[in-house]
Amino acid sequence: MPAPLAPGSTRRWLPLVALSLLAAAGCGYGSQAKDAGRPAVVATGAKTGGVDEVRIGYFPNITHATALVGLQEGFFQKELGGTKIRMQAFNAGPAEIEALNGGAIDIGWIGPSPAINGYTKSDGTNLRIISGSASGGVSLVVNPKKIGSPAGLKGRTIASPQLGNTQDVALLDYLGRQGFEVDAKSGRGDVKVQRVDNKEIPSLFERGDLDGAWVPEPTAARLVAAGGKVLVDEKKLWKDGQFVITNMIASQRFLKEHPGVVEALLRGSVRTNAWINAHPEQAKASIDRKLKADSGKELPPKVLDMAFDHVEILDDPLAATLREEAAHAVRAGLLQDPLLDRIYDLGPLNKVLRAAGLPAVDEAGLGAD
Repeated sequence: MPAPLAPGSTRRWLPLVALSLLAAAGCGYGSQAKDAGRPAVVATGAKTGGVDEVRIGYFPNITHATALVGLQEGFFQKELGGTKIRMQAFNAGPAEIEALNGGAIDIGWIGPSPAINGYTKSDGTNLRIISGSASGGVSLVVNPKKIGSPAGLKGRTIASPQLGNTQDVALLDYLGRQGFEVDAKSGRGDVKVQRVDNKEIPSLFERGDLDGAWVPEPTAARLVAAGGKVLVDEKKLWKDGQFVITNMIASQRFLKEHPGVVEALLRGSVRTNAWINAHPEQAKASIDRKLKADSGKELPPKVLDMAFDHVEILDDPLAATLREEAAHAVRAGLLQDPLLDRIYDLGPLNKVLRAAGLPAVDEAGLGAD
């Protein structure tokens, strides 16, 4: 892994990053998102902070298990009382950032790369990372009949979920480390990088239109079930096998204006994570119900088991690894001089953790205080 990247003072953006975010805006985040309605648990009692509704974004991925289980089982709604939850599901991070910037959501779960990109582009004004959620759960799965080693990636077509999303950055960085040249914007080069919606990747892989994909769970497990082989488990590329894959973010406006709602959601997050880790079988069933509600399809038991076991659920945002993921984006050619100063505000989370008798988490020198 590269040495930690110091926050840049000039924060210059390469054209590709702007194009990536403009692409999300051009097609509209609504075209990449699904209104998931309200959770099954009904809002009752007093409204938290007098707020009528909080709008929450997430991905239908097992790397977003905190959101899936917390929304499905009502952990968040119970903390909010009479404040209603409106849920919106996204395919990948750039679209969710566009929704946050446009005021369509207040809080969300998201990968590190879109959070860094969005924060940098707004000159540090649009969001804060307020909690961790998950580590791991990402693999490069390939067709073993076509690819038997990293060298075999040359000339092949490998998918990622979206230009500039966390898996796209990781894939481009890995290919560069293997000596392959790929134009980050077009995806053309020694290896063709094709950006494809997560839900479309398995069928394209089975048809032979894709030779592999760098994807989160459960898509990775679905590819393995379809005959794929894990060529790279991303956690093996990281010291101690941990790296942030999902964070909880809030718009700075919402964080400032409605601290009580944010604290309630953080209590729900901590309680959800504890419940997932204490009740894995029940958690898997809850995840499957939520994924079915979002997509209309259940996961095969073997796929669900493999995907769930590949993800570590935690409260710690693993802030030190965020610096390294920013370095990946720079090296891949997606970002230059990323802004990381004050990207975290973990004060509310640490307050919740202390109240629960749990240890505080570290901001790695990137906190708002």
